[in-house]
Amino acid sequence: MSEALPLEIHKSSIAPGEDEVVKIPVGQLPSGNPIRIEAHVFRAEAPGPALLVMAGIHGDEINGVEIVRRALQNGRFAELQKGSVVAIPLVNVYGFVNRSREVPDGKDINRSFPGSSRGSLASRLANALAKKVLPGVDIILDYHTGGANLYNYPQIRYSKGDERSEELAKVFGAPFSVAKAPIQKSFRKIALEYGKPALIFEGGESQRYDAASIEYGLAGLDRLLSYLGMVPGEAAGQPYLRQHFSHQSWVRSPKAGLFLWEKSSGDQVEKGEEIGWINDPYGSKDSKAVKASHTGCIIGHSNAAVVNQGDALFHIAYE
Repeated sequence: MSEALPLEIHKSSIAPGEDEVVKIPVGQLPSGNPIRIEAHVFRAEAPGPALLVMAGIHGDEINGVEIVRRALQNGRFAELQKGSVVAIPLVNVYGFVNRSREVPDGKDINRSFPGSSRGSLASRLANALAKKVLPGVDIILDYHTGGANLYNYPQIRYSKGDERSEELAKVFGAPFSVAKAPIQKSFRKIALEYGKPALIFEGGESQRYDAASIEYGLAGLDRLLSYLGMVPGEAAGQPYLRQHFSHQSWVRSPKAGLFLWEKSSGDQVEKGEEIGWINDPYGSKDSKAVKASHTGCIIGHSNAAVVNQGDALFHIAYE
């Protein structure tokens, strides 16, 4: 895309120096209420990279929605000195309203790419992003949180082997940086196929505000905008990057019962170390230790009090 030309998003053509909110229709609910993607487009006069900043592809992941909302409210994109920003604070409106990760048919938008304009709602939303937004941008920053009862320590994920993504992940400077192959039919996977670097920020737990994750997410965005030369000056503060990992593994519950963790996200652990316990609700002494599978850091943990055998309890990253 040449920055001298208008930026095409859906049926809108945004010229350099212009700002516009583009509403992309996707479908409707049985009640007739429309489902659409609302994209806030900001363009500088000078040419530069086009950055997509998005959140809420899983409707119950509120921290990401709050990060992009604050960035819009605080005018972070209002005075770009070069390039363009497309900010989408909420992709999955249905999931947001219903406090759900998925859409009505139970499908996950982030497992539905590239989607179809004639498919299910998840497929239509995926298709709208892949066909009407992705072609016009150069870099993707996608905000996520942990799932139900799963807390993710603030971290940035990028595609293993993608040097440009790795470079931008270091610039973002989250506490942890994780190299991970993209999931099939995910937005990061389709972006990689388009040759566009994509960063995934993970922080906090679904349906809960996490102040630290929100601040990390905003600070990383500021550093990225500054590094790309899109905003004047340097971002305040140094990157938080503590450690980089290229492998991850889940520790799962050895039995059903009441789960108590002794270690939590952000903690260093040694292989074989006792990091939690599964207890019998009836008071027997038949407790079972949960042990670390690797030496590394816990980047995510379960906050569920009652667990089933095989439930994911700790996400350990390691080298």
